Amino acid sequence: MQALDPRTAFSSRAVMNASAPSADETRQAQITDLAREVAAEFSETTYAPGIVRGLIQFSDFIFLSILGIISWSLMGGAVLAGMEMPILLSIAGALLFMLFTQSVDGYSVHDMSSLSPQIGRIIGAWTMVIVLFLLVCYLSETPIVDNRSWLGLWFVLGIVVITIVRAIESFLIHHWQADGRLERRAVIVGGGTPAAEIITTLEAQENNDIRICGIFDDRDDDRSPPIVAGYPKLGNVDDLVEFSRLCKIDMLIVTIPVSAEKRVLQMLHKLWILPLDIHLSAHMNKMQFRRRTYSYVGNLPTVPVFAKPIANWGGLLKRVFDIFVASLSIILFSPILIATAIAIKLDSDGPIIFRQKRLGFNNEEVMVFKFRSLYHNQSDQAAKKSVTRNDSRVTRVGRIIRKTSIDELPQLFNVLFGTLSLVGPRPHVVAQQTNNRLFEEVADGYMARHKVKPGITGWAQIHGWRGEIDDDEKLKQRVQHDIYYIENWSLALDLYILIATPFKLFNQDGAY
Repeated sequence: MQALDPRTAFSSRAVMNASAPSADETRQAQITDLAREVAAEFSETTYAPGIVRGLIQFSDFIFLSILGIISWSLMGGAVLAGMEMPILLSIAGALLFMLFTQSVDGYSVHDMSSLSPQIGRIIGAWTMVIVLFLLVCYLSETPIVDNRSWLGLWFVLGIVVITIVRAIESFLIHHWQADGRLERRAVIVGGGTPAAEIITTLEAQENNDIRICGIFDDRDDDRSPPIVAGYPKLGNVDDLVEFSRLCKIDMLIVTIPVSAEKRVLQMLHKLWILPLDIHLSAHMNKMQFRRRTYSYVGNLPTVPVFAKPIANWGGLLKRVFDIFVASLSIILFSPILIATAIAIKLDSDGPIIFRQKRLGFNNEEVMVFKFRSLYHNQSDQAAKKSVTRNDSRVTRVGRIIRKTSIDELPQLFNVLFGTLSLVGPRPHVVAQQTNNRLFEEVADGYMARHKVKPGITGWAQIHGWRGEIDDDEKLKQRVQHDIYYIENWSLALDLYILIATPFKLFNQDGAY
């Protein structure tokens, strides 16, 4: 069979244009009690091994660099290979230690639950660093005696401190492994013999960190057994969408043959809205793919179709960026926040802050804060009627703060609480409608907006798609811009959107 690149065949656009589920299929699935029990078991958040490993490496770098500076300050030293600054020498030593430790697989998270094997690696790697420094002294004709004291102190302090730090890290990792915090949780889509083969393959591999959470299959029990390799079938694909919102899973492994393209597309149309890695199993598919197409889940060959957006280090960096910028913005805008609060209180009766439930990450409900811009007795929690031009429900102060987007500033506190991000798709009210139709019925791919945390501003907003939604095209444009942002996210893009926001949104048409 001719080589196929499924990243083209199963693109986001192809999935969006696949046969859409009916309104009945898009309603919230009523999953079984067993599925809810299993979901509750996996409701705790896991820690990405890559981030844990990176933090351990970072701690080694910081501690060894600081210890080098302290040792130099206490004992003194001579110029070494033209470097006079103890900071440069300390950084070089810390980086070399990380390199030597990595070369002997000393940063394998799953091997760090026990301290004893690591002590030898720590002593060996750190000894090589000091020996290398002494060799540089010799080759550069720097008297070794002039550097012996500080290198000796650095050597002893390095072994003692890194061993203590690693003991703490080993305790934490052992605890997290026991609690299932360092596992990768997977759901099998499709049952029968293919699912059994995948489960056997994953469970047979050494140091397996894949945890099978269950099986979902659209076929009935006659065609797909209710128990496969000891794991229960928890429901169909529609049930899986609801299941994934109740627990923390990392990936879906699809056993349906890629050759059944129509069936796969229809299924992915339902699943691609989830913030998960989605893999097509190549374990039993007799298909010829380009070598660069394959990925591996443990030892299992798969074809990656969709990747979880803003994951691992990207998610951590975005969160740090959000906290820093939101905190700084609250300080800078505090005069405006205080003045607006006073103006609202003097202008009309009612609370200063308007609280409203909206859909957040993974379609979960979150409470969003805004400055109240409508008369309190005419507030619209369900957003059944959009605010229009010259709307009588809007207060005098409300017209100003809505036009300038000042009413959104309290959402900076949402960012600090973690329910919103600075940049992302704008959160909509639960079951919001336009022309008596639910948003998800109007725009294909609408639910995919919830693959990332919603934001105060976004790609759609700076392109003019904000304010009243009075026709289908406005909603479709918002969704298309939101999906573009999700698929092309970077910190640079977030920064660009934040810088562009005040210029694009101030006094923009469509905000009443």
